[in-house]
Amino acid sequence: MQRLKKKTIHSPIIMKRASIILLIVSLLMPLRFNAAGKKPYSLTSPDGRIVVTLTSEAPLAYSIARDGNVLVQPSPIGLTLTNGTVVERALKASRPRRVTEETDAPFWRQPHISTTCNELTLTLNGGFALVVRAYDDGVAYRFRYTKKAPLKIRDEQATFSFAGDPTAWLAYSTNERNPFAMAFQNLYDETPISRARDIPAFLPATIDVNGTKVTLLESDLEAYPGMFLASPKSSPKGKDFKSPLLQEGTGEALLGIFPPYPKEYRQSATRQQLHVAEAEDFICRVDGVRDFPWRVLAITDDDTQMPLNNLVYTLASPNRIGDTSWIKPGKVAWDWWNAWNLKGVPFKAGINMPTYKYYIDFAAKNGIEYIVLDEGWYDPKSGDMLTVIPELNLEELIAYGRQKGVDIVLWTVFNVLDDQLEEACQKYSAMGVKGFKVDFLDRNDQTGVEMAYRICEKAAQYHLFLDYHGFYSPTGLNRTYPNLLNYEGVFGMEEVKWGPAEKDMPHYDVTFPFMRMMCGNVDFTQGAMRNATRADWRPIYYSPVSQGTRCHQAAMYVVLDSPFTMFCDTPTSYEAEPAYTQFVASIPTVWDETVIPCGRMGEYIVTARRKGNTWYIAGLTDWRARDITIPLTFLPDGDYGYALLADGINADKNAEDYSLNIYKDTSRHLNNTQTFTQHLASGGGFVLKLFK
Repeated sequence: MQRLKKKTIHSPIIMKRASIILLIVSLLMPLRFNAAGKKPYSLTSPDGRIVVTLTSEAPLAYSIARDGNVLVQPSPIGLTLTNGTVVERALKASRPRRVTEETDAPFWRQPHISTTCNELTLTLNGGFALVVRAYDDGVAYRFRYTKKAPLKIRDEQATFSFAGDPTAWLAYSTNERNPFAMAFQNLYDETPISRARDIPAFLPATIDVNGTKVTLLESDLEAYPGMFLASPKSSPKGKDFKSPLLQEGTGEALLGIFPPYPKEYRQSATRQQLHVAEAEDFICRVDGVRDFPWRVLAITDDDTQMPLNNLVYTLASPNRIGDTSWIKPGKVAWDWWNAWNLKGVPFKAGINMPTYKYYIDFAAKNGIEYIVLDEGWYDPKSGDMLTVIPELNLEELIAYGRQKGVDIVLWTVFNVLDDQLEEACQKYSAMGVKGFKVDFLDRNDQTGVEMAYRICEKAAQYHLFLDYHGFYSPTGLNRTYPNLLNYEGVFGMEEVKWGPAEKDMPHYDVTFPFMRMMCGNVDFTQGAMRNATRADWRPIYYSPVSQGTRCHQAAMYVVLDSPFTMFCDTPTSYEAEPAYTQFVASIPTVWDETVIPCGRMGEYIVTARRKGNTWYIAGLTDWRARDITIPLTFLPDGDYGYALLADGINADKNAEDYSLNIYKDTSRHLNNTQTFTQHLASGGGFVLKLFK
């Protein structure tokens, strides 16, 4: 459960005065863009700190203030249909209502979530409505279509306008020629919005508005294209951008842009991956009554609140598969990152039976629940995942794993699985396969999103779980289909297999947990056993080396939300250090409680998680060595023995140096009246296990 923050209690007079001030602010702000002078619509968060103001006349726009400080300036929103209708006028508004929801969250950072918000619904022209919600930790809005007649949406206007020139953290598309076609993996550019690159960025994006961070996200993305962000100067629709405040030169903005609906496809020869060859002049087909995705603006005063924000998960559609008891999260021994690079074995390592039996033996000895057969178990050029290569007897391998308590997961390409969906799910479920790692969607247009939902639904019918790679940033699909255990959409460990040398992974490792984990679980694929300092690192494809220390890798098993998590290195590398391997392999993947005791985005993070009565506390730093002091006030009463996995005294020169000490005697214990101080080497980390 999320730790409750201590709240300051104000007197009724002060609270009343604050409410009056907020009301005045909410009424005055829209007057600059509501020329007719009609009263705007206003919605306040349950704690009274956030006020959302919406225009009562065209063009429809919203603004957000917190504690009287403007976070988002008047920002136009709306829809343009292919028949020429522009949805931008509010006809009437409902009375605000209080919405309280209790959400079960299997395989999330906590098993249950309670939320409360205030909700306002505006009836718009064209048969549409706008639903707006104000939470204590953010604002969300979505459009709703209320008619049965089909239509096409040419474009959506989503504007995020900010005063001045605030700093933004943006992850740009890696495909400048076709920005909508890529794997949603890049480092973050920390930049004033005015200096943003001339290429769209994918979500999430964080903007620092005078010390308060506004993170842009989306939720419940179903049968609709995902949102990218661009500045007006680089967006193709920037010329149509209308904001009186920006025209006066008082602020900067980001605009939502959306991949168009595919018209024709082509397939690559190497994997038969589907690519969009030609697009339509609209973004979405609508069959009738439906809701559109939530646009989410998460608001945080303290960086430690960011990894605990649950808005994307709770705003998504509820569980559609019912019982989840058959879904077993866990750890997985992975083959591809280490290139099947076993050593000291009496057989030729590769995609063959002896190699995978060795992986199964290793997993069984260390309590690792799964192995994955990555690319190569079927011929990827064939586009036929129903035919296994001759070198493998899959039935025999599954039976061997079952005897050892280790199950099998199969890799495949999104559209290859989709083309053979019923047959593949039926065949491999009956055979005993437990799930699919599905790769290379590399787009989030409407048809790509629909494919992701279709695969989730069919896999659940056959009790198969999923790990989505080459996939857009999460939008709550794992709430709707809890058999979707994990997502990539992160600049993960595969990136250290190739250049450029100037990439800064430790800095990214203490940035993305604050941003990217706001929207969902993350398959970073950590676990490297070859580790290097900043001075010594270089990309090596077949024997890859991580940036930072061995304990930096270990800490990620606690810091990252990852219910299906990889051991990326070769089994023989782990077997050379059994005490370390067994300690890390014993770390749970699903938790009962998560706390962020301290951290600062881009510098360091400390995460504490509870499983039963046992706590794991882990920390990561960037390339700066630092001492971190952690208040242990979140612990229940009582004394704890502990085990500490930490950077070794020589980790500044040899990143593989570590120490592992276990203290069970009463002379060394920790409790909630104490603090704990730990030194982290450059690019370092630690894991502290507390037990009764």
